[in-house]
Amino acid sequence: MIHPMNIQIPTDEEIHTAFEKGESAVLALFHDVARQMAELAQQLAKQGEALQALQARLSKDSRNSSKPPSSDGLGKVKRTASLRKRGGKRSGGQPGHEGHTLMASEHPDQIETHTADSCANCQASLAEIEASGYEERQVFDIPAIRIEVTAHRAEVKICPSCGATNRGDFPSDVTQPVQYGAAVKSWAAYFTNHHHIPVERTAQIFNDLVHHTVSEATVLQASEALSVCIEPSVEAVKAQLCASEVLHVDESGLRVEGKLHWLHVASSDALTHYAVHAKRGKEAMDAAGILEAFRGTAVHDHWKPYFKYDACHHALCNAHHLRELRFIDKQYQQPWADDMSELLLEIKAAVEETLPQATGLPPEWLEAFERRYDEIIQEGFDANPLPLPAPEAEGSKRGRRKQTPPRNLLLRLRDFKAQVLAFMYDFRVPFGRVDDWRGFRRLPVAVAVPFGDGASVRLALAPFPAAARRTGRADFPHPALIQAFTSSRSTGFCFAPTA
Repeated sequence: MIHPMNIQIPTDEEIHTAFEKGESAVLALFHDVARQMAELAQQLAKQGEALQALQARLSKDSRNSSKPPSSDGLGKVKRTASLRKRGGKRSGGQPGHEGHTLMASEHPDQIETHTADSCANCQASLAEIEASGYEERQVFDIPAIRIEVTAHRAEVKICPSCGATNRGDFPSDVTQPVQYGAAVKSWAAYFTNHHHIPVERTAQIFNDLVHHTVSEATVLQASEALSVCIEPSVEAVKAQLCASEVLHVDESGLRVEGKLHWLHVASSDALTHYAVHAKRGKEAMDAAGILEAFRGTAVHDHWKPYFKYDACHHALCNAHHLRELRFIDKQYQQPWADDMSELLLEIKAAVEETLPQATGLPPEWLEAFERRYDEIIQEGFDANPLPLPAPEAEGSKRGRRKQTPPRNLLLRLRDFKAQVLAFMYDFRVPFGRVDDWRGFRRLPVAVAVPFGDGASVRLALAPFPAAARRTGRADFPHPALIQAFTSSRSTGFCFAPTA
């Protein structure tokens, strides 16, 4: 705690008395004043550090740090804070861009012919005249949707030879006297788990669109049933992620029954796996069952537990570094941060330009980039010298003194240089993590469910519709979802596109 300090300035009488006593008395008087000034300077330095730390904490948001967008509050978002640089292209579609204009169909589902019964000029009858041609206009619309009830009737026959009663076989997925079909269950699971629509509103959608009331329990049971059906798919996804060359991993907090849990995501360019756990560190990562068996390169944000997996290589996400560097440049006014941002983006551009022709940068380029990287790091340390140890006060905490944000980032960039520049050495490693995080950022709000296993159910289903869509089918509900519900649970259903 910082206490107020009163400086005792010698009075004229005290100065005169010291002068009469001689040089030693004058020196003692000024030494006392110097001691008080040193203590005051030290106190002001502490207050300055506390104020700067508070300003830095208040200035952090989702655009200059790793904080999620949900933490930004209701303040107006400054769009000018984007990391993207303005290019020379005009806004809108660029030359060569494939448009998506509504085009006429060669095979319309219905054709309505509008006859010309009389001449608009002389009013003569044209009823018996054959049309010489047609002018066509097409309307794309959605037909009325209604629940379709299919009655399955199994024949009952009595054998004339022995008198035994025989019955026909129902389809394997028709097990109840009255039940909902796979399409209804697919709708319910799709709305609640992929679009994160609340259960009550999902039931209301059924009532509005098909004029049939579906209970909330039916919606919940559809998700639970689908999670069981796709268990083979989940295991297949995990196996392909373990075998991938590059894996993007992250974690984010969420609430389950009012308690803090952690959402762990592992993703490649084609596949995504979610897992929820009460812990954030290695125990939760082990439970997800991916990183332990992974042998490629894991891209992450320097969360220390990731480095406990030493059987794989590591790369750090430079999108995070750009945000942190932007924050230091704006908050601390340190030019080295902007220089490092420009260097990382320059290396990224060099990699992208080289990619079509080669698999690596020329050695002289690597040496030049590394030299500039080291020089900028040194400039940063020169601007952020290690503070002198403060004299121990009574009741003060022992141990290593807390570093400033600029120095913390400099230490990371220096000590993990190979992981920061991994994208420069190995073109398979991306500059930053692949952003399958749009859906990931929605999930912590969407899965804050009031029932225990509901979070696990919804997380298991969350990547499934997106992965199914990658097959190129545009049907709704997707045939993969229908097949998941109609497949036998004994054989299981596996849908996992090749990564």
